[in-house]
Amino acid sequence: VYGSHKRSRSSAWDGQGRYSPTGSVDDIIASPSLSDYSLDNGLVDLVLPNNKPKQQNNKPRSQRRPSNRDEFDGPHQFLQRPPPDVIAMQERELPHLPTNLHVQEQDNVLNQVNDRLSQCAYDFVAKYQFPIPLTQDMRPVERPQDREWTEWVYLLKRLATKRRIPARVLYNGQIKQFVTILENSLEMRHAAKHQSRPLKDDRNILQLISAGIQVAKILKDASAMDYLDRLYVSTEKQIQERANARFRS
Repeated sequence: VYGSHKRSRSSAWDGQGRYSPTGSVDDIIASPSLSDYSLDNGLVDLVLPNNKPKQQNNKPRSQRRPSNRDEFDGPHQFLQRPPPDVIAMQERELPHLPTNLHVQEQDNVLNQVNDRLSQCAYDFVAKYQFPIPLTQDMRPVERPQDREWTEWVYLLKRLATKRRIPARVLYNGQIKQFVTILENSLEMRHAAKHQSRPLKDDRNILQLISAGIQVAKILKDASAMDYLDRLYVSTEKQIQERANARFRS
């Protein structure tokens, strides 16, 4: 019975088809499917009332591990230490990575990414009419700037983990990668917010822009992707021109 249920659920998933930009947003909102919302197909089994696995009465219950013990207190192993010369090579002074942008230029780039991602999240939530919880200490959202990027990320992650976001509204249905892609963009907001932070190297700045591009991509926001891609190209060009000028001098 369990196997037939798994096959029927799999065929139902295969027949749904992916979301197309030419489709109706109203259709997506009005016709959710349970399997669309699952971060893991196995989670569906947990929420279907008639799909509980049979308990094995002959198996003893596993005893709870004491709170001050973990798996590292049980059987374990240690790896052989590297040779001293290898350790010495690893522990030498870290190589210098090029840093050609001034702090104000870095802040300007990161703030542009932050603002565009906030707009991207705002448009996504508004387009598909996802609910935004209201609390006493937070005013209703009327514009993208009413929430920090970290707050938009938290909202989108909660919507995903609570299976409110259908996989078909994301790029290639990548619901499992959604949370990871969002979290990769959080450093960008932290870097833009804290003015006392050290300068970031050029590769890190470009990496943060790229993380923003991936967010826009999975949300299928073509205009945001185009904006951030042009920002990446212009920032990379500025870095290269600054590096060439220093080399000539």
